[in-house]
Amino acid sequence: MEISKTRQIIGWVLAGLLTALYLYSAAGKLFLNPEQMEQMKLADWRVIIAVGEIVSALLFLVPRTKFFGTLLLSAYMGGAIILHMTGAQSIMMPSIVLILVWVTAYIRRPQIFKY
Repeated sequence: MEISKTRQIIGWVLAGLLTALYLYSAAGKLFLNPEQMEQMKLADWRVIIAVGEIVSALLFLVPRTKFFGTLLLSAYMGGAIILHMTGAQSIMMPSIVLILVWVTAYIRRPQIFKY
């Protein structure tokens, strides 16, 4: 199935923005705000979580591996939602990001949800 040039551009822009968001988030875990991970009792895991976030985001960006990136980011955001729920925090932001991941995946490859 061939997708339109406009749809391809929208897909690339959304994928690029989401990848930038995840890379910024990973940088925060590693360098900018590591004490936030301490507050969530995840300080020992922050490097592994950040590396997983980076790998997942890059897999999502690359056309050949976007399916696996979508799966990994979905699992990652599911974990973020649960962490927010158990910490009595709002789940709005991780939920919106998860929905954007799915929308972007659909725009880039509509048949992704037909399986």
